[in-house]
Amino acid sequence: MLQAKDIMVTKVISVKKDTPIYEAIEMLRKNHISSMPVVEDDLTLLGILSEKDVISLFCYAHKDDKEKVVSDFMSVSPIYFMEDDSLLSVCDYLIVHSFKSVPITSKGKVVGIISQADIIDCILHLNEEDDIELVEQPYMKGE
Repeated sequence: MLQAKDIMVTKVISVKKDTPIYEAIEMLRKNHISSMPVVEDDLTLLGILSEKDVISLFCYAHKDDKEKVVSDFMSVSPIYFMEDDSLLSVCDYLIVHSFKSVPITSKGKVVGIISQADIIDCILHLNEEDDIELVEQPYMKGE
């Protein structure tokens, strides 16, 4: 059975909790992502910063918002999966919840991320194969 590590993207765009919020928002837009993990220097997962988290800047903008940092907006206690969790578990979660991606960890450290697009790529890859048994073999992103 496929595991999270089989399709996760390992080049994760992440941010530190003390990053200025407008710098973090620019990172989201520049990289065309809807969220990113908030991590310590050692990649320990602290939270998630999403587009939804920062929309309040438009609704409730104040003059002092330019001084705010990621920790003022991030979601704490983020949902994550471990690299050995089944891909089916990740899919089930993304179907039920409105998140577009989820971080993947190993020993509490962020080692990857899986987005809905990564899962769709996996589905297409598996569909291209004639042998249905390939569902049980690892699919590596970028193959």
